Amino acid sequence: METNKINIAIVDDHTLFRNGVAALMSEFSELNVLFDAENGEQLQQALNKYPLPDVILMDINMPVMDGYDTTKWLKQKHPKVKVLALSMFEDDKAVIRMIKCGAGGYVLKESRPRELLEAIKAIHEKGSYINEMVSGKLLRSVSDKEDLPDLTKKELEFLKLCCSELTYKEIADQMFVSPRTVDNYREALFLKLNLKSRSGLVLYAIQNGIFNFE
Repeated sequence: METNKINIAIVDDHTLFRNGVAALMSEFSELNVLFDAENGEQLQQALNKYPLPDVILMDINMPVMDGYDTTKWLKQKHPKVKVLALSMFEDDKAVIRMIKCGAGGYVLKESRPRELLEAIKAIHEKGSYINEMVSGKLLRSVSDKEDLPDLTKKELEFLKLCCSELTYKEIADQMFVSPRTVDNYREALFLKLNLKSRSGLVLYAIQNGIFNFE
């Protein structure tokens, strides 16, 4: 039924990529592509003409109005709209900044159509998604606090600092420990949480109320 479809929009400054994604996503019965735009400014104009999307696929680097500013604007004006960042590379710094602006996760532009569909469905239903190659599956949405793994005080401190702009070296300095010790905290968290990237740690911290950017 039409009412069960997830309404999406695509914002990317590369016309061929944008049109290609729109065409591919239109083939899935679960999705309805409302419109596409080449930057945040065009998106704002489109929202005056079309219904509000459930999920917006958002490029990060765009002229006129980039993904960061556009996502911030969306979260202020239309907080119910989910934003899924589109990234060329697994760039933790860019992804963390997008999450700070309000994105619920990210997908790589090289992802297969079916993977993108699953990401859209996940962020629509759970509010978050992140691409983790280590398992090839969704970052599990953990809302039941009883399921949270036991984290040490130092691991929690490290996890919160991961949500900042600090480098791992600067985190070590702030925690008064060696870079090697910080590496150990990171690897322990990767193992406990089944993650493999800093952006995964950040999204996990937000999901579970360990850190709040507000």
